[in-house]
Amino acid sequence: MPVRGYDVIVVGSRVAGAATAMLLARRGLRVLAVDRARFPSDTLSTHQIQVPGIARMLRWGLLDRLAATGAPATRDIRLDTGFGFVLAGRYPAHEGADALYSPRRTRLDALLVDAAREAGAEVREGFDVDELVRDGDRVVGLRGRQRGGAAVTESASLLVGADGKRSTVAAAVRATAYREQPARTFACYTYWSGVKMSGGELYQRPGRTVAVFPTHDDLTIAYVAGPAAEFPAFRADVEARYLDTLDDCGDLGVRVRAGERAERFRLTPDLPSAFRMPHGPGWALVGDAGLVLDPITGQGIGNAFRDAELLADAVAAGLDSGGRLDDELAGYRARRDAAATPMYDLTLELAAFRPPGAVDRELFTALAARPGAVDEFLGVLSGAVPMSRFRSPGNLLGLVGPRALARIAAARLLGGRRPAAPALRAPAHR
Repeated sequence: MPVRGYDVIVVGSRVAGAATAMLLARRGLRVLAVDRARFPSDTLSTHQIQVPGIARMLRWGLLDRLAATGAPATRDIRLDTGFGFVLAGRYPAHEGADALYSPRRTRLDALLVDAAREAGAEVREGFDVDELVRDGDRVVGLRGRQRGGAAVTESASLLVGADGKRSTVAAAVRATAYREQPARTFACYTYWSGVKMSGGELYQRPGRTVAVFPTHDDLTIAYVAGPAAEFPAFRADVEARYLDTLDDCGDLGVRVRAGERAERFRLTPDLPSAFRMPHGPGWALVGDAGLVLDPITGQGIGNAFRDAELLADAVAAGLDSGGRLDDELAGYRARRDAAATPMYDLTLELAAFRPPGAVDRELFTALAARPGAVDEFLGVLSGAVPMSRFRSPGNLLGLVGPRALARIAAARLLGGRRPAAPALRAPAHR
């Protein structure tokens, strides 16, 4: 089997892998990216690139390309809490970006693969990985084959697993999981044509979260999440249960029924949450392979972009320094975990579908009276506004006043959990 050398081999070439390959190749590294899929092709996704992810696409010079595919920008959001409060606002600007996009993965993934190739990365589609190659305990490459072709061995200083939450790379290196949580929700979505929309829409109902956003080809994606325990009943009659949920969201059901379903339903209960150790001797993990999160907060693509940038910085610094790659990868883990933990905690809260309490109502009452605060709250949900800033005593004091703040503090102490911001109860999206 012929042997060739690369600085980095990336296994998986969707959003995390293609972005990582592109960023490394732009730094002048020799990069091979492989994927068993061919592009364009679809994959399960709730599509959304939150504002911080769009800011990265802008920084990478790819936002204009995304817009040129026909992906609509969403700036205005209507958030129906389900208990008497409907909040309307706009995403606050973040590093030059002020909109969320919900592209089809057929368009987004192909765009990123093309960008990786343009940067100088070699991308092999339809490539199956048979096994990793080791020198002692260090990963030094892989063996695999183009579908229908002869087996080859490829070597590299680093092998990156970007092959999703069921990562074969993570399994092969026995990457340890931590803060692991079983699936708390299921997800169901499809696409509709002819639905009247004026922006993005979010709904919270007992045991349900609904997100409705425009996507490519004048279609609307309508996403429903519910508790994992209800998955068997929902699956027994998907269309009826799905439409019943939309019928409970104001006039959404009427508007959707006036349109036409464009594709089949996508339904999955396979939604765990976990951190994985993202590096070891000769290997690293990025995207869902290293950090998978329940989709109810819509952070998957944005997380992949963030971690691709963090990993590319670490790899470039480690290879340039000569022998310090392992140290730089340890720093990558620390930075990733620090960046991901606040939203990880919030996501687990939302995925529990706990009913709102009196404190939540008080906070939403204050939000409804302050449009600027609604925008900031949307920034929290998108990941553009730090949760710590929104929850700070000074911010909450200005929002709800001293008496309400004292009640919130008491609820924190007596309740044993953190109801101190409506970010813990509002509907979220991916």
